[in-house]
Amino acid sequence: MGFFAGLNDEKYDRQYTDRVLVRRMVNYFNTQTSRLVYASITIIVLAFIGAALPVIVSRMVDLIQVQPTIISIVWVGVALVGVGIGLWGLNWLRRSLIVRAVGDVVLDMRTRAFRAAAEHDLSFYDQFSSGRIVSRITSDTNDFGQLVVIITDVAAQIFQAIIIAVVLFRTEWRLALLLIGFLPFIFAIASGFRVLARRITRKGMKAMSDVNAAIKETISGISIAKNFRQEEGIFESFDESNQQSYHVNVQRGFILSLVFPVLNAIGGIFVGVLVYIGGMSAAQGMVSIGAWYLFIISLDQFFFPILNLTSFWAQIQGGLSAAERVFALIDADPNVIQNEKQDVPRLKGEIHFDALHFRYSDKEAVLTDFNLLVQPGETLALVGHTGAGKSSIAKLIARFYEYQQGRLLIDGRDLRTFDLTQYRRQLGIVSQVPFLFSGTLVDNIRYAAPGVPEEEMLKLAKRIGDGEWLETLPEGLHTEVGERGNRLSMGQRQLVALMRVLVQNPALFILDEATASIDPFTEWQIQQALNLILKNTTSILIAHRLSTVKAADRIVVMQKGTIIEEGSHDSLLNQNGHYAELYNTYFRHQSLAYIEQVKEMVGK
Repeated sequence: MGFFAGLNDEKYDRQYTDRVLVRRMVNYFNTQTSRLVYASITIIVLAFIGAALPVIVSRMVDLIQVQPTIISIVWVGVALVGVGIGLWGLNWLRRSLIVRAVGDVVLDMRTRAFRAAAEHDLSFYDQFSSGRIVSRITSDTNDFGQLVVIITDVAAQIFQAIIIAVVLFRTEWRLALLLIGFLPFIFAIASGFRVLARRITRKGMKAMSDVNAAIKETISGISIAKNFRQEEGIFESFDESNQQSYHVNVQRGFILSLVFPVLNAIGGIFVGVLVYIGGMSAAQGMVSIGAWYLFIISLDQFFFPILNLTSFWAQIQGGLSAAERVFALIDADPNVIQNEKQDVPRLKGEIHFDALHFRYSDKEAVLTDFNLLVQPGETLALVGHTGAGKSSIAKLIARFYEYQQGRLLIDGRDLRTFDLTQYRRQLGIVSQVPFLFSGTLVDNIRYAAPGVPEEEMLKLAKRIGDGEWLETLPEGLHTEVGERGNRLSMGQRQLVALMRVLVQNPALFILDEATASIDPFTEWQIQQALNLILKNTTSILIAHRLSTVKAADRIVVMQKGTIIEEGSHDSLLNQNGHYAELYNTYFRHQSLAYIEQVKEMVGK
């Protein structure tokens, strides 16, 4: 497939025309009108002063030729110093206005890109690397800002070139026509670089996003890599992405580095022709020495912005590619679509799956014609082998994924009609591996309910095992949990996650119970916290512990997306069916009777 086979577009990438991109970018600058007006005025003044420089010098040459005095020479020096100071001051003012305007626009674009990424459903992150998304939000928005700065610089120079062209036509129209006649050759060569520069620049950005993705994934899983002694393996994975980025950017640099030398060489040829023709005309008295000198010193100021425009065209294409990638992220169609945004009152908690069909991809169905009714306040335990569809049910209730057919009703209302923000405020979720943010326990517990006072948190914490779990922490609720909670044990992380749900006081509760083994005392504490939540919510428990299964009002046994048994713990055991098989495989060794039986056997 080739070395660059991994640099494919994401599925949500779009191709925008330059006109559409420019229109979108202009819309972002609507809030910067006043700064842009002042910057435009400054650019116009700069252009006139810059264009005046060769005119002043040429007039002074004619003056000195006619009347070469000390005073006339001094006036030449004063005029040039004044022009230089004016150019410096106005350039500083123009840059400061543009940089501030661009900074505000990049801030706005980065905010919109991040908001778009945050609002996408989980299926979006199943398909696309988070590292590449980060690259679009950070690197590509920054490249867009650089594009605007480059465009303003070139625009100022082009405006200046137009004024100089007018002056040159008024001075000697025949030489000016010859000068203008060279421009199509320059633009023709520059346009040849356009498509190539856009393509290779887009490829370079994708390569850099692959490097970012490799770094993020490696750092996130560094503990696993070290556990399995795979430091060399993760380095090789990173090195592959890094080498790919290196080769792409070397190729990009090679192409871009050809632009300016080629155009400069052609511009040099044109200048030589003009100098020769102008000199011959001056020698024959057809033009004055001052006019001929005006052409010589104006050529650089005229050709420089033209060459800049063509040589910067590659960078402009790079900025457009960056804007294209950011806009593609912002415009990516959501997979989860709400038909309405109705207000959600306090929920009673009835959940009804009505002939629902769901699949993650077109290849394999997860739930087919699935029906399930959960009564308000009921605690339902889902059990079954991996791949049975338990977690999918929880994710659909949370509205993290879109189902294809059927209905999912909450309190008799279609979930697709809810305001999702209001709905999820009444939804408490504890995942199988609880995620904690860097900070203290207080910061993490308050995550879903920022206004909860510390006294209430402490009161709730003491209802769990009399608060003994807090006593094991060096600073109680103010203990730093570390990145992803790595300073806490798995049991402590689960307790913090359950506390986070407790203070939220949800109407619906989803627990994807951790499979990691914990000591009996911590399990007892977790069960106490769980009981505090269960008595006030409709709960869906993906159970891996016998104590959790027994706490359920009803147990639903699943196999390949289908309910094959349901009932209480004892009734299902008596059926001697699939649940009994699961019990003997996964749960039986956790029971007190089994432990006592093992002790008796060991004693004998």
